[in-house]
Amino acid sequence: MDRTTVSEAPAAGARTAWVTALLAVLAGPALVHLLTSEPMGMWRQLSSVTGLVALSALVCTAALPSRLRGLTRAFGIETVVGLHRQLGILSAVLIAVHLGAVVAANPTQVALLNLVSAPNRARAAVAATVSIALLIVLAVWKRKVNLRYEVWRWLHLMLAVFVLGGTALHVLWLQHLVLDAVMGPILAALGVLVVVVFAMRWWGRAVLDGGEFLVQAVRAENPTVTTLVLSPREGREGLRFSPGQFAWVRLQRSAVEEHPFTIASSAHDPRYTEFTIRGTGDFATGVRDLRPGESVWVDGPYGSFTCDDVPAAGLVLVAGGVGITPMMSMLRTAADRGDQRPHRLIYVARDTGDLLFRDELAMLRRYLDLEVTEVLRRPSATWTGATGEIDVALLSSVLRTLDLGARNDYFLCGPPSMVSDVHGALTVMGVADDRIHTEQFDMV
Repeated sequence: MDRTTVSEAPAAGARTAWVTALLAVLAGPALVHLLTSEPMGMWRQLSSVTGLVALSALVCTAALPSRLRGLTRAFGIETVVGLHRQLGILSAVLIAVHLGAVVAANPTQVALLNLVSAPNRARAAVAATVSIALLIVLAVWKRKVNLRYEVWRWLHLMLAVFVLGGTALHVLWLQHLVLDAVMGPILAALGVLVVVVFAMRWWGRAVLDGGEFLVQAVRAENPTVTTLVLSPREGREGLRFSPGQFAWVRLQRSAVEEHPFTIASSAHDPRYTEFTIRGTGDFATGVRDLRPGESVWVDGPYGSFTCDDVPAAGLVLVAGGVGITPMMSMLRTAADRGDQRPHRLIYVARDTGDLLFRDELAMLRRYLDLEVTEVLRRPSATWTGATGEIDVALLSSVLRTLDLGARNDYFLCGPPSMVSDVHGALTVMGVADDRIHTEQFDMV
């Protein structure tokens, strides 16, 4: 296949199929209920519809981040996680409206909030409502206090279980729709969907899919960055991916703790898979302590941040810090494929100690039409390169050697502030939004 003329039709078809499925789950149960139920008062009708849509939204919210590879490839991880957040907020709003409608339909129902005397169905509903409120507070709090990923993840998972469990018990103990000849099977199907998705996420991938790799080498790139080199076990196929995609890595087969990392190696040779990891926590320490021959488990690939899916005449790669890893995968793959398209890399780092792969990038310039522009935030007195922000002036200088009349695609990876600033500068320069592809570190 010609890598420079990739058809976007399959991706568009996949996106249409996923959107259709999402809308069917989100709105289908409520529409069926409206069409098949007996007429009732306005507030009772509103309470039923908002409750059903909230339930459907919770199912979608739980399913979206559960590593559906086709979904992340069709839309990208940023879009999937963003939709997960939006549906979570929608669920909370609908639950609040549902509770208000229940009380409006029968004001004596306010007594259900008294957990001492309330029936179990009301207690389950209150537990789910409080849990989803705490989830939203946790999402905001994490950004303000820089909560560690491991702590955030455990709290997020526990609260999500309380939300789903409380909601399921509320519906079952209410015994309103579950006994209905039409709605009962639909609600059962939603429950089965959640169980299947969770089973594949937490058990199927670890036990059935395997994903076991052997450590070939562990290289220290600098005091806080380590490259992990893996190969498949004998007789097994290596990891096949597109340059720019990521995978989840865990150090034990059944470990709950795992972290997402972009694959840094070339997609041309599946015999070796590399992850370049920044960190000083327990997981990063565990990676640095690995020895050749030990096992590591990989779940992937995921994501749509890849140059394989765009018909670009030239590629402009903008990386901040360890955001260089997907760019290295793209450049290494391009060199292995003999790609003759122009590649322009802008690499932003705090200081020269944070500039990774400098020797390799110099070597890659022998095989690629590659120009590298290094930008330092905190330059030394002897630094003669670019400094400060990536603005229109810097981008215009870098792009002067490209044919701006052709289709050039722009890949941005790094901290959210950098990605946002560069995206804004490219927009000012007239670059179409569909040619700008982003991947941010702060996705959780």
